[in-house]
Amino acid sequence: MPLILVTNDDGITAGGLRSLVNSARKFGDVLVVAPDSPQSAQGHAITIERPVFVRKSNAFGNDVEAYECSGTPVDCVKIAKSVLLDGRTPDLCVSGINHGSNAAINIIYSGTLSAAMEASLEGTPSIGFSFLDYRADADFSVCVPYVEKLIGYVLEHGMEEGNLYNVNIPNLPAGQIQGIKVCRQAEARWVEEYVKGEDPRGRPYYWLSGKFVNEEQRPDADANALQAGYVSLVPSHHDLTNHLALQKLQKIEASLQVANTSPKDESGLATQQLEQF
Repeated sequence: MPLILVTNDDGITAGGLRSLVNSARKFGDVLVVAPDSPQSAQGHAITIERPVFVRKSNAFGNDVEAYECSGTPVDCVKIAKSVLLDGRTPDLCVSGINHGSNAAINIIYSGTLSAAMEASLEGTPSIGFSFLDYRADADFSVCVPYVEKLIGYVLEHGMEEGNLYNVNIPNLPAGQIQGIKVCRQAEARWVEEYVKGEDPRGRPYYWLSGKFVNEEQRPDADANALQAGYVSLVPSHHDLTNHLALQKLQKIEASLQVANTSPKDESGLATQQLEQF
């Protein structure tokens, strides 16, 4: 039986996690490691200044091995690999199902996708699932066919040229979803502002707000595919290199050099001279 690691960023009691666990159980053995409280927008944060606590959980019944972790979503994956898996290697990691979109620039901030990315860094095929419904009582049943289709496909065929899929599901009735569209990440951003307020003791505070601005015109960009009623699937990667800029800069690399000013060592010989020996 395949071994599937399941995690999220909305916490061990989140409805999206329960839905994902129920789907994953149909394909193999499941290990759940999730935060003990909501950890949205934690990105790829890890805990280094305090200990991380892990407790056994029966949130999914006695027949599902599950743990709640005091750390971030990425901590959950690291703890699973280093401690809880006990030498076992998962065949797949799935993260989610997140409340709200992780399309476009949101992948940078997302704890859901960062947890999946952490597993992918270890060579484990990983999928982050998000549902464009922010309500606490969101009905994840519309997500199930797409979640199970992709889990089954990846377990059977693996992943092409990488180990990470970012999957977003529109908040539409099942009959209105157009299918799955393989996409690129949209050029979209948040226009942010801070709302100023005052606490009961008279101290000022600032609450982050803003609006999502999609500047992308291409129909195969994830934000546009979602708007058109499709489930978006973006093959993602941890490599943040701007490959177009890389090629251009390599052509002018020589012009970026500075004069050699190697420091002298105590004997008075330049480091450059020593390297000849």
